[in-house]
Amino acid sequence: MVIMAVDLGDARTGIAVSDSGESFAFPKGVIYERKKERLIEKLVNAAKENSAELIVVGLPKNMDGSEGFRAQECTQTAELLAAATNLPVKMWDERCTTVLAHNTLNYTNTRGQKRKQTVDAVAATLILESFLAARKNNKD
Repeated sequence: MVIMAVDLGDARTGIAVSDSGESFAFPKGVIYERKKERLIEKLVNAAKENSAELIVVGLPKNMDGSEGFRAQECTQTAELLAAATNLPVKMWDERCTTVLAHNTLNYTNTRGQKRKQTVDAVAATLILESFLAARKNNKD
């Protein structure tokens, strides 16, 4: 099954996609959009283009596990996305993925504009990798 992961942001939204065997996660890019309606349209198109059968949306929980305003916004956007795509949409804890994405880009010495253009796609890839690992462990 092809799974698409989404790292929602205020201006930039990262996208990652798995292979059909659910073994690998690949960054697919960043959507630059502030308006929620247009963002949903672009996410629907991304899901179609990548033949996604399931969408995973990052849930930005607080470090204590509670959900704040941003988590509620992401959940609301995920519900709109589910209605627009008719695909199952799952929320996935994304705590620390942006920090890990920055660390990964530090390791590869990615700086400046290139960093800004890729960090959200890397974060989406980390969300998807975490989801795939948990899914694989639950199948055993």
